[in-house]
Amino acid sequence: MSTKSKSAKKPATKPAAKASPKPIKPSASAARADGAAKLDQARKAALAEIQGGSAKSELKQPKAAAKAATRAAAEPATIAATPAANDAPATEAPATADAAAANQRPAKAKRVPKPKAEPKPKRMSALDAAATVIATATGPMRASELIAKMQADGLWTSPGGKTPEATLYAAIIREIAAKGDAARFKKADRGLFVAPTATLTPITPITTGEAA
Repeated sequence: MSTKSKSAKKPATKPAAKASPKPIKPSASAARADGAAKLDQARKAALAEIQGGSAKSELKQPKAAAKAATRAAAEPATIAATPAANDAPATEAPATADAAAANQRPAKAKRVPKPKAEPKPKRMSALDAAATVIATATGPMRASELIAKMQADGLWTSPGGKTPEATLYAAIIREIAAKGDAARFKKADRGLFVAPTATLTPITPITTGEAA
C-alpha cells in the first residue's frame, strides 16, 4: 500500500498592510495659491454658464460650479485663519506699547518749599530792661522806680504779676551775688541800685551841735 505524502497546508498569510504615507501639509503660500486657482476655475465655470452652453451643461454645471465656488471660498478663509508662524500679528506692537504706557506712573510734582517765617523778636526780660534803664540813670533807683521807667519807655510790660518790683529786686540781688564786679547793678544803699560805673557821692553826717 503506497502512502501518499500529504503536503501540510500552510496557513495563508496576509501581506502586511503598507503604512499610508502621512499627508504633507501644504505651506501657507501654496495653500493660498491653490485656493486662488480653484476660485478662478469656479469663476470661469460660472462665466461659461452665464454665456451659454449646451442644455446638458446647463443642468450639471451649475451644481458643480456652486460646489467649487463654496469650496474655494472656504479654503481661503481657513488659510487666513491660520497665518504662518513667521508672520507676527500687526496689532501686537501697539498693544504692547499701550500696556507699557499704562504701566508708567506719572511723575510726582516737586513740592515748592514754603518760605521760612521771620523769627519773632525776642522779648526783653525784666532784668535786661532794668539794666538798660539803670545804665542811663542819673542817680540811684529803687525796684519800683525801675518798673515804672521800663513800662514808660516800652521796654517791658508786666504779664500780670501782683508784685513785679519784688520779683525784680530779688533778680538784681541774685545777679550781684553771682557775678560780683561783673554784674550790671551795684547796690548803693538799702533798696537802691546804680550802674557799676556810677560814682557814689559819700554822704556827710549832719551834726546838731558841738559837744560841751
